Amino acid sequence: MSEATFDPTKYNNSDNEPFSSVLDKEISRRGMIKSGSSVAALGMLGGFGLAGCGGDDSNGNGGNEPSVTLGFNSISGSKTDACVVPPGYSAQVLAPWGTPLNSDASPWQADGSNTGEDQANAVGMHHDGMSYFPLNGSSTDGLLCINHEYIDSGALHPNGPSEENGIRTIVDEVRKEINAHGVSVVRIRKENGKWNVVENDSLNRRYTGFTEMDIAGPLAGSDKLVTKYDGTGTVARGTFNNCGSGESPWGTFLTCEENWPGYFKKASGRTAADERVGISSNNNRYRWETAAGDASEVDDEFARFDATPSGASAGDDYRNEANGHGYVVEIDPYTANSRAVKRTALGRFRHECVVYGKLEAGQPVTFYSGHDGRFEYLYKYVSNATWSPSDANSNNRLEIGDKYLNDGTLYVAKFNENGAGQWIPLVPATATTGGSTLGNDIGDQEDIILDTISAADAVGATPMDRPEWIAVDPVNGAVYLTLTNNTQRTDNTNAANPRLNNAFGHIIRWMEGGNAESFNWDIFVFGSADDADANTNLSGLTAANQFASPDGLVTDPRGILWIQTDNGADEVTEETNDQMLAVIPSNLVDDDNNLETVTASNQAELRRFFVGPNGCEVTGCTFTPDLKNFFVNIQHPGNWPDTDNAALATAGDVRPRAATVVITKDDGGEIGI
Repeated sequence: MSEATFDPTKYNNSDNEPFSSVLDKEISRRGMIKSGSSVAALGMLGGFGLAGCGGDDSNGNGGNEPSVTLGFNSISGSKTDACVVPPGYSAQVLAPWGTPLNSDASPWQADGSNTGEDQANAVGMHHDGMSYFPLNGSSTDGLLCINHEYIDSGALHPNGPSEENGIRTIVDEVRKEINAHGVSVVRIRKENGKWNVVENDSLNRRYTGFTEMDIAGPLAGSDKLVTKYDGTGTVARGTFNNCGSGESPWGTFLTCEENWPGYFKKASGRTAADERVGISSNNNRYRWETAAGDASEVDDEFARFDATPSGASAGDDYRNEANGHGYVVEIDPYTANSRAVKRTALGRFRHECVVYGKLEAGQPVTFYSGHDGRFEYLYKYVSNATWSPSDANSNNRLEIGDKYLNDGTLYVAKFNENGAGQWIPLVPATATTGGSTLGNDIGDQEDIILDTISAADAVGATPMDRPEWIAVDPVNGAVYLTLTNNTQRTDNTNAANPRLNNAFGHIIRWMEGGNAESFNWDIFVFGSADDADANTNLSGLTAANQFASPDGLVTDPRGILWIQTDNGADEVTEETNDQMLAVIPSNLVDDDNNLETVTASNQAELRRFFVGPNGCEVTGCTFTPDLKNFFVNIQHPGNWPDTDNAALATAGDVRPRAATVVITKDDGGEIGI
C-alpha cells in the first residue's frame, strides 16, 4: 500500500485494549526476554507441533510435503534503478503499464499521450496483488490477473492533470485515470525462454472504475445500495484501489478494495459508517466529480464521486454510491467477459488481501482478511456450506462462489494476553462491551456488514498495526499476517508491537483452535535495522536480512514464506530499496519439534532474495505450477524500466512504468531451492 495522499489510519477512536498492551503482558508472562543478551524474542507456540503435519493442495485432499531448504545466500542491499536477484537467476520485465491487450489500444507512448480509450484496453497502472491461472495446467501458458492500486497522474499524462481553479478541465484525462484503476486479465505465454503478452486473446480484458459489477450476499438488493444509476441495489460501478488479492479454491481471482474511501466526498448527510470508514466531507483524491459540469451527457459518469444528498430520495442522487465499495470482488479469469461479483458477506472495510485457510472435505471454508489501517482489525469469514473437493474442478466458478461466499459468518479477532485468541461473530445477537447487542447498537445484518468496523469496535476487537497480507502455511496450516508499522504510537506501547514509534512492523502468526471461535497466537519476526538497539531489533536481524514494513506475503506449496516490503523506516531505506525475503518457518523448530520464532540464533534462515529499483514498492507474488517462474510486481518505480531486462540499470531518464517481473533460474530449476 503506497497511499501518501490519503491517510486511512486515523479513524479508530475506540477504547479497545491495544494489541501492544496484550503483547507486553504476554512477554512478561512467558519470561521470554533474555536479560543481558542482545535479543528479546517471543518463543515457540507449544501447540504448533509438526509431527504428522501434512500439506494441502488446491483440492483440499492433503498430503505430506517434503522438507526443503533455501538454495541461495542473502544478496546485498541495493540502491539502483534496477532489480537485483541472486547469482544464477534472471529477471524479465513483463506487461508494464500501458501494454495493449487488444487492437483497440494504441501502443504505449513514452510521452504519456495515450487516450482514455487506449487505457481501457491496456494494462493498468501501479501493479499490486496478482495471481497466475494456468491454462490446462500449463506452466508456460496462462492468465495473469493483476491489481492496479492507484495512479500517478504526473506520469499518466504528458504534463500531469489539467485543472483550473480546482476543476478538472479535460474529460478524457479523467476517463483515462478511471480506466487505469482496477484489474487486468492478461494472457501470457512463454516461448523460447521468454514470456510475452498474447495480444488480442479473447480472455484479455480489463475491469476498471467504469465496469458494472454485481452485488451478492447480505447487501444484494438492499435499499442502502440504491442510486440514481441503479434503483435495484444489485449493481455497483467499478472497483478502486485494488491492493492485495487472493484466490479461491475453485479457481477465481479475489481482488480487494482497500483505500476506496478517498475516491468519494460527502459534504452533508454522512452516516456513522461513512465517518468511521473515512469518507471525507470536503476532499477526495482526484476531484473526478468536478468534470461533471463539462457536458450534460457525462454528468452521471463523474457526479457519482460526490455522494452528497441532492435529491428527494436515494434514487435521485448518489448518496449511496460509496456503499457499493469496500468489498472483496470475485472474477472468473477463465470466462471471457464474465461479470465481476462483489461478495458483501466478507465485510465492508479497507480490505488489504484475502486468503483461504487450510481446506478439509466436509468442513466450512475459511477466508481471512486484514483492514490496512493503524489500530484496525483482523477478520475471518466462515462459510455455511462445507467444502466439497469436486467444486475445485467446476466450470461454473461464480456459481460455486455463490455457494461459499454469500452465506456464512463474519468474525473479528481479539488477542488475549495468555497466547489465546477469540474470534467474535459479527451478528445481531453478539453482545457489545457496553452491555447491549450489535442488533440494538448497529442494526440488522445489512447494517452490520455496511458498518463492519463500528461493529468490530463495539465488541472489543483488538486494534492492530495495519493488518495487511496474510499467508497460510501448507505444511501445518499456520496463518501469518504482516503488521506493517505504526509510527503514531508515541506515548506508550500500543497496537501490535511492544516498541514505541514502530516504523519497522512485524509478522504475527496463529493456529485455529478446537472451534470456530478460538485460536492460539505468537509473533514470528520483528522488522528492524541491523544496528538498532536490542529493544528494537528483537529478532537479531543483520545487514543480510534487515527489513522494515512487511507488506506482501505468500507461502508457496513447499512451505517457503516470501516477505515483501513497503519500507517506512529511514534506517533501512538508507541501506536498501524495497525487497523480498524468504524463510521456511517449518524448518525453525526446537528440540521438541515445535515451531520457533526468528531469533538471533536462527536469523540466518531469513534471507534477502530480491531487491527492487529506486523508489518502488515490491508487491504481488505468484508462481507457475512447476515453481520455475516467479512473478513479482514493481509498483511506482522512480526511473525504471528502459529494457525488458529487469536487472539492467536505467541508463538515462524514462517515464516510470509499474510492471511485472518474471524471475527464473538459469538452470531451469525451481525458484528458491
